[in-house]
Amino acid sequence: MVDAMSDQGFPYFPATLEFLILSLKTQTEMQLGLLHTGEEKDSPKPEFGIARHSIDLLAMLQEKTRGNCTIEEQRLIDNALTELRFRFVQAMQQHPPEPEPSEEKPEGQAGA
Repeated sequence: MVDAMSDQGFPYFPATLEFLILSLKTQTEMQLGLLHTGEEKDSPKPEFGIARHSIDLLAMLQEKTRGNCTIEEQRLIDNALTELRFRFVQAMQQHPPEPEPSEEKPEGQAGA
């Protein structure tokens, strides 16, 4: 196997199931606003739709690889999903989605 190198000469991480799981987990944590650089006041708002999609991708990976993983890989994916689902609920409680504006017109305004 040839070690792949980046343009800067740094080796890439090996293409393993563990790396894929950890990559999806980290990506989801970023989408939930849990990982960011800079000051707390500059932290991004959670993107719940894409975070939910990332969790669903990890769940699909869990289903498709069931019975074909080592015990360590299965524990990693199970624990990652459990943690991400819990953190998703926590983020939803801390940052409830804003209600969509109503299409109703305020009282006293007639339609055209």
